[in-house]
Amino acid sequence: MTLNPNLPLVYHPNYSFSFDPKHRFVMSKFANLYQYIYQQGLINNNLYKPDIGTPSALELVHCELYLWDLWHNQLCEKSMRRIGLPWSEALMNRTFTAPLGTLKAAELALESGIACHLAGGTHHAHYDFGSGFCMVNDLAFTATTLINNKQVNNVLIFDLDVHQGDGTAALLKHNPYVFTCSIHCEKNFPFRKHPSDLDVGLVNNLTDSAYLNIVKETLDGLITDINPDIVLYDAGVDVWEHDGLGKLDISWQGLEKRDALVLKTCQQAGIPVSTVIGGGYDRDHLRLAKRHAIVIEQAAKL
Repeated sequence: MTLNPNLPLVYHPNYSFSFDPKHRFVMSKFANLYQYIYQQGLINNNLYKPDIGTPSALELVHCELYLWDLWHNQLCEKSMRRIGLPWSEALMNRTFTAPLGTLKAAELALESGIACHLAGGTHHAHYDFGSGFCMVNDLAFTATTLINNKQVNNVLIFDLDVHQGDGTAALLKHNPYVFTCSIHCEKNFPFRKHPSDLDVGLVNNLTDSAYLNIVKETLDGLITDINPDIVLYDAGVDVWEHDGLGKLDISWQGLEKRDALVLKTCQQAGIPVSTVIGGGYDRDHLRLAKRHAIVIEQAAKL
C-alpha cells in the first residue's frame, strides 16, 4: 500500500540533544525517528514546527511554583529523582516545547482528519510534580486548551502506553469535557494509580489476540458512548514483547495491527485523531525509533 507523503507531522529539532546514551530514557529517539521517516519518504512539505515553549503556557494545567522551580533548576534532589532525568537547559527547552507540538498536531488533525506528533505522551506529570521521565503533561494541556478555546466540545484521550496515565487522570478528573481512558499493564509502574474515567488493567504477558480484542471493544464502546470531537491517541510502544519496561507480550505485528485498528476506527467514525509516541525502552536505539514510527506509517497508509 502506498504511503501518503502529505500526512501532517509535527517535530522540533530541540527534542533531541546531547545526552547519556546509556540512560534508560533514549533522548536520541526523537531525532532518530525523524531521520527514519524522512528516509521512508514521509517528509515533504508536511512538517510543522511548534514554537519554542516557556513555562507560562503550562500554567493552564500545572502549579506556577512547580513550573518556576523546574525551569530554574530549583527542584529538590528527591523531586528530580522522581522525574528520573538530569536537569539541563536543553532538557527544559524540549520539555516546554513538546506540549506545543502535541497541541499543534491536534489542531492539524481537526483540519485534516489525522496528524502525528514525533514526541509527546508525558502522561505521568502531575499538577505540582513530575514522575517517570515526565515533567509537564502535554495531553492534559492540549485537551484543556482545545476545550477552553472552544475548538471542540469534548475530547477522548485514548492511552495505550503500557503504563497507566496517572498524571493525565489526576489533572483532568474534574473536567467533564475530557474523557480519559488508559489500557495498561496493571502490575507495572505507576504503583499508585490515579483512576481514569476508564481504566483497563491487563495481566502480565498478554498476547496479541486478547490485547487487540480489548482495544477494539473498548474504543468501539467509547466512540458510541462519547462521540468525541477528537481523539488524542497515546501510541506507546512499550507494550512490545521485548521492551525493557513492558511486561506484555505484544508482537511487532501486533503493534502494527493495534495502531491501524485505532486509526481506522476513528477515521470510519469521522472523528479526527492526533497521535503522540508515548513510551518505549530499548538499548537498540535505531530499533526503538522504528518502533515509534509504526503509528506514523499506519497513519500514512490512511
